[in-house]
Amino acid sequence: MAKALARYFSFVFHGLLTLILIAVSGVALASGHSLSLDMLPWTGSTLAAVVLAGSLLGLATVVLAFRSKLSALFFVWSLIVAVLMVKGYAFGSYYFEPGDLGIALFLIAASLASIAGAWFQMRAAVEIRMRY
Repeated sequence: MAKALARYFSFVFHGLLTLILIAVSGVALASGHSLSLDMLPWTGSTLAAVVLAGSLLGLATVVLAFRSKLSALFFVWSLIVAVLMVKGYAFGSYYFEPGDLGIALFLIAASLASIAGAWFQMRAAVEIRMRY
């Protein structure tokens, strides 16, 4: 039961994260404005393009893993997201405004917790394939 909850949490977290990032980067690219996500290593129009492409890839991995296809790729996606969040917020040059620390800690904790869900999904997909 706990493994299933972890898997569903991982799907919801990454699904919402990718949809929000697709919307934000899509609006930035369509309007010609630049994004300012100081926790990521890119800047300007490159940032918007990388975030859009990465989010589309992330959404594809969520959908495929939900259908028990390429679950290992979803696990890798979860690791990349967690590394970028920890590196950007904790070890990067990101400065916290009042109230931002709680949001950053929640995002880091959620991304780390979703790694477990992605692991359980990958293991469940392997077990299903081994049965048949």
